[in-house]
Amino acid sequence: MTNSDIGQPPVLPGIDDPASLMLRIAQQQDKSALAALFGLFGPRVKSMMIKLGAGDALAEDLVQETFLTVWRKAALYSNQRGAASTWIFTIARNLRIDQLRRQSNKPYEDLEKVTLASDSPTGSMLVERHQVIDRVTAALTTLSEDQQEVVRLSFIHDMPHARIAETIGIPLGTVKSRLRLAYERLRPMLEDLQ
Repeated sequence: MTNSDIGQPPVLPGIDDPASLMLRIAQQQDKSALAALFGLFGPRVKSMMIKLGAGDALAEDLVQETFLTVWRKAALYSNQRGAASTWIFTIARNLRIDQLRRQSNKPYEDLEKVTLASDSPTGSMLVERHQVIDRVTAALTTLSEDQQEVVRLSFIHDMPHARIAETIGIPLGTVKSRLRLAYERLRPMLEDLQ
């Protein structure tokens, strides 16, 4: 049985090896290699984006952005540090995180200084706002001090991950790991606030 027998396009020689495709992109700016990578991973990246909460159109935009980044940064890929698929999915995940940060309405503003926007809020509005502030504050206190620090720098001070790493003197991967762990811990406590 061939790929065309099961409704998939035929696999061309060398097309099924993502590492060699990355090498062709890095060394020769080979557009057909990029197209082959897109064919191999595009649908899976889109599926991942949808699982991460992106709508269909946004998921497609993030897939395009992922493969533009692959095109531009292919020379940075090293198969000694991991599989090409891992590198591609990491780029996609980071783009989704960056997109979420850009659309964030900054729910972690300095909670001590939050001002109420309405000119004449009702009593129930004030109570509800204070309950939300109390819940977010309580949720943040469940994080380790290290996680609180990176969340504060990321969301309150709007620092990029690389700058956080530089500021507190830890590797970039550690910053991303701490933020991911903090998100995982906060999500169940705060998901109904959206």
